[in-house]
Amino acid sequence: MGFIRIINTDFMHNDNIYSVSQLNNSVRQMLEGQLGFVWLTGEISNFTQPVSGHWYLTLKDENAQVRCAMFRMKNMRVTFRPQNGMQVLVRASVSLYEPRGDYQLIIESMHPAGEGLLQQQFEALKMKLAAEGLFAQNLKKSLPDFSKTIGVVTSKTGAALQDILHILQRRDPSLKVVIYPTAVQGKEATTEIVQMIELANKRNEVDVLIIGRGGGSLEDLWCFNEELVARAIFNSVIPVISAVGHETDVTIADFVADVRAPTPSAAAELVSRNQDELLQQIAYKYQRLEIALDRLFNDKYQLLQHLSLRLQNQHPQVQLRIQKQQTAQLEQRLHSSIQRLMDKNRYKMTALMQRLDNNPLPYRVQKQSQYVTQLQIRLNFFLKQNLANRQHHLTHLCGKLDGLSPLKVLARGYSIAENAQGNAITQIEQVKLGDTIKTRVLNGTIVSQVIE
Repeated sequence: MGFIRIINTDFMHNDNIYSVSQLNNSVRQMLEGQLGFVWLTGEISNFTQPVSGHWYLTLKDENAQVRCAMFRMKNMRVTFRPQNGMQVLVRASVSLYEPRGDYQLIIESMHPAGEGLLQQQFEALKMKLAAEGLFAQNLKKSLPDFSKTIGVVTSKTGAALQDILHILQRRDPSLKVVIYPTAVQGKEATTEIVQMIELANKRNEVDVLIIGRGGGSLEDLWCFNEELVARAIFNSVIPVISAVGHETDVTIADFVADVRAPTPSAAAELVSRNQDELLQQIAYKYQRLEIALDRLFNDKYQLLQHLSLRLQNQHPQVQLRIQKQQTAQLEQRLHSSIQRLMDKNRYKMTALMQRLDNNPLPYRVQKQSQYVTQLQIRLNFFLKQNLANRQHHLTHLCGKLDGLSPLKVLARGYSIAENAQGNAITQIEQVKLGDTIKTRVLNGTIVSQVIE
């Protein structure tokens, strides 16, 4: 019998047999799922950008290298052009290119090595302060509707201050400005900014505080990313507007402040009121005053007519005296209500006029003020004349009512006879012998008996 070899077929039933595609796919999922995002620093080499717009490069150090890809939608946000030999800091996810089985990085963000470290510090502090609640919307203070004094924490020689002052002068010259000078760049800037914020709160002389500077690099703006500055802004009792750099610049101060303005000029726009808006407010207040006075006068006039009608249908002298007292009280209340309303609106109007003392439209404001005064004089004259007419008419009605009173008839010597049922006796047939009758005279009643 010859040599016999039995082939083992157990491996053909093993559940762990992969195809190459399955293996690469599983490895990719493991890499992406377990490592997630990593920060990596290295030197760029083999940088290419095909027509698709994606970037392909190699990151290396002295001992190793790794292939990387950065897709077009991500690299559009990079603010510099990568070059071979450049040291960079990247945030990337670890992955695997399945068709070739190549391990690679998918880059999400890229920064020059120095700036990238700052960006990493920025993200770490941002997460820390957010976890402590320094960015919570429910803790942010509202800006005042009408600011009288504005505080500015910035460099006294910077262009940002000049932009703010120029806009405030143009839009609302009546606003007062207090400047808290400080460095806005360099090592000393952080301490000085904190000191000026604390000084402004201690003096409590401004309604709102603008903190900021003009544009610059991430390093230039770094003092506004310091934790000490963030906590000083958060602890400020005065509402704070952050106005750092250009619209695309974002700092920790922007997240902590009560309001973020994209530029210093925009911050000045937020705290000032336009002169045309103030004039529109005056016209609106004046219109509301006219409507309120018309409504009040019509209400009181209708009430006076109603009372006059009631007076005509009431019993003579006692009711007449009561109505006269009520009319006098209503007249006094009408005068008081109108006076209070006019005083209140006059006070509001005076406040608005004071805000416009320094604006370039004094003639228009003076003309409106004179017109309001004339209307007030005309209104007072009309009210007094109308009340006098109503009082004269009321006196006339009272005289006529008094002339028709039965008491006047009795005063002239006449009397009224009534039977036992209280009915007036106008015919002799209404009584018979022995009936008791009452005779009413001016000052009393006589009881008598019919004997003939």
